[in-house]
Amino acid sequence: MGESGGGGCCPPMDLMRSEPMQLVQLIVPMESAHLTVSYLGDLGLVQFKDLNSEKSPFQRTYAAQIKRCGEMARKIRFFKDQMSKAGVLPKDSLENGTHIIDLDDVELKLGELEAELVEINANNDKLQRSYNELIEYKLVLEKAGEFFSSAHTSATAQQREIDSQQVGEDLLEAPLLQEDKSIDSSKQVKLGFLTGLVPREKSMVFERILFRATRGNVFIRQTVIDEPVIDPNSGEKAEKNVFVVFYSGERAKSKILKICEAFGANRYPFSEDLGKQAQMITEVSGRLTELKTTIDAGLGHRNILLHTIGDKFEMWNLKVRKEKAIYHTLNMLSLDVTKKCLVAEGWSPVFASNEIQNALKRAAVDSNSQVGSIFQVLRTKELPPTYFRTNKFTSAIQEIVDAYGVAKYQEANPGVFTIVTFPFLFAVMFGDWGHGICLLLATMYLIVREKKLSSQKLGDIMEMAFGGRYVIMMMSLFSIYTGLIYNEFFSIPYPLFAPSAYDCRDASCSEATTIGLIKVRDTYPFGLDPVWHGTRSELPFLNSLKMKMSILLGVSQMNLGIIMSYFNARFFKSSVNIWFQFIPQMIFLNSLFGYLSVLIIIKWCTGSQADLYHVMIYMFLSPTDELGENQLFPHQKTVQLVLLFLALVSVPCMLLPKPFILKKQHEARHQGQSYAPLEETDESLHVEANGGSHGHEEFEFSEIFVHQLIHTIEFVLGAVSNTASYLRLWALLAHSELSSVFYEKVLLLAWGYNNWLILIVGIIVFIFATVGVLLVMETLSAFLHALRLHWVEFQNKFYEGDGYKFAPFSFILTANEDE
Repeated sequence: MGESGGGGCCPPMDLMRSEPMQLVQLIVPMESAHLTVSYLGDLGLVQFKDLNSEKSPFQRTYAAQIKRCGEMARKIRFFKDQMSKAGVLPKDSLENGTHIIDLDDVELKLGELEAELVEINANNDKLQRSYNELIEYKLVLEKAGEFFSSAHTSATAQQREIDSQQVGEDLLEAPLLQEDKSIDSSKQVKLGFLTGLVPREKSMVFERILFRATRGNVFIRQTVIDEPVIDPNSGEKAEKNVFVVFYSGERAKSKILKICEAFGANRYPFSEDLGKQAQMITEVSGRLTELKTTIDAGLGHRNILLHTIGDKFEMWNLKVRKEKAIYHTLNMLSLDVTKKCLVAEGWSPVFASNEIQNALKRAAVDSNSQVGSIFQVLRTKELPPTYFRTNKFTSAIQEIVDAYGVAKYQEANPGVFTIVTFPFLFAVMFGDWGHGICLLLATMYLIVREKKLSSQKLGDIMEMAFGGRYVIMMMSLFSIYTGLIYNEFFSIPYPLFAPSAYDCRDASCSEATTIGLIKVRDTYPFGLDPVWHGTRSELPFLNSLKMKMSILLGVSQMNLGIIMSYFNARFFKSSVNIWFQFIPQMIFLNSLFGYLSVLIIIKWCTGSQADLYHVMIYMFLSPTDELGENQLFPHQKTVQLVLLFLALVSVPCMLLPKPFILKKQHEARHQGQSYAPLEETDESLHVEANGGSHGHEEFEFSEIFVHQLIHTIEFVLGAVSNTASYLRLWALLAHSELSSVFYEKVLLLAWGYNNWLILIVGIIVFIFATVGVLLVMETLSAFLHALRLHWVEFQNKFYEGDGYKFAPFSFILTANEDE
């Protein structure tokens, strides 16, 4: 199914039956095969069959070309990823430009650009890593330098104090440890130290592990870095601490190095000499400046290269996708015995024969082939695919039908009626012309901006709403119509077409109850009289109205489904189904529920007070009893007896004759089978396994009988359950009731406080409740119930839905697919 049936002159669309299909065979010379498949891909009207299904992908003729296209597609994905990271958007290019560029040139250009971009990225990564390391080194020099500077200042002050007291003349070998006065100066040793950075979230564990591993023979200092730094190894920002670890002995140093490596702590060299520290900071700052300039220049060159790629990215991407699709299709074709031609078979619509032949001729001329392609139609008993030519208005409805099951070839399509019945049944449940207008405005926004939105990537929910925008438009229009009938505008009645026909006789009906209301004017011309809203009789009245209306709508739609089964039987020339399926089903359904519908209409017209429940129940339990006050028309008892008899007789008519007639037809076909004439030439023998001729299959009478028994029981019980299922149209009064609750308990309640702040809050809550609950949740609820009524109650009367879609080779579908 697609939104168009190809170019050229085509017959008008017929949604009732799928397009007539034909199995065609194409014999194409090798030199024009590529161009032929390309032109057929532009046409999009041929579904190729795989004639090499027994071969693996690597054994096929064009496996090398597909591998080549796959490699080019990988490079294009690499470019797309690089442009996305750099914020470079590809420019739109004309699709027709793909025909004038050569695949070899594209392959060469992609290889050159990839090599250049990879080299630039590698150099940039190295420079960026060095830059990040120097940033960390500079932080270590600054922070660790503060440790040593403060320790040296503290030690100098202590030394002066000691000198002034003439306590001793000890040399300060390790000034950071002078805080511990219990250390014997004669046992002091030269301490080593390591400096670096450790991730902040690991710093406490890092310190604890160091202490335990060295049995407490370390001294560690840490300081927090205010700003996150980029880790040279991972390239990601991280919060880190600068640490200095003092140790004694090579064994302790070895342990510390292993722990630093395990915790991802980057180590950097450091000198105790304050002069050397200043010199190193100056050198690192100079190198950082040089690296920054070099990195900026590299990034500028990289951006220029990515913009160059972006200018032709879409053209290259589309070209590679098309070529890959062409070679995949060529791999489905088989070589003839001379190995000079390719043989293709596939399905195409009958109307497309001239267009396909024109494409073959054009490909032969453009490829300078000395021999033209051969086009011929094959005779087959295989079931063809189903193809409905739709447009943007009917495509969404067809998708709803296809979600249940794709129509069998030439089977009657429920989508024709669903265009109207689906939004109408939705509106019966949703009916409110205020909410309908809101839904219509939202849909009109999607329709007005459909050209812009169709080229954008929307979210899943928005994509679904945009695809069904015309269905939602129909739903909103019907909701406005049924809302006018129910006289509900956000659950508020309005005398739109005339004043109410009723008025108060006296002050006793001031609270809008039916007591004291009298008719003073003509009947309200359209829809429900506004005075009924809020009266004591409103709910029983609406219950009765919607319940009976639901039965009428349900019986009408089920009758429509059975009528469609008749047209299917006529189309497929199945007289057995006409006489022993369609007619008994019509009799059974209308003898019971059709009769109930007639009684409802008579009761409405006459104003009778008859109890229809009593009539229908005792029609079965006591058919000969007198009806009394429940009689609606003369000779009603006789009519009911006749209808009851017809309903009972129709059940065995559905069950028994069909299996015996099919058995007799099967025996008649096989009586003279040994003297049957030859059917046709070899072309008629081209039958696939999934199609097949049923004439040679075994006839199992027991299976046919059991199948017919199940079908009969399913219809008889389904007629009752399906009619009851349509009462969901009546039961879903929740929309009106919820709307009333939000109006009365939120908006009116807020208005009654005479406070602007409370009023504003009430309006906001009312708007959010209306949009979130009534326009979203209730819309979805009514949509799903309408969907069920069509899939189960309507389509099961005539729709098999066991076909398969026509899936032509088309570049339009290829361009829309993501890799």
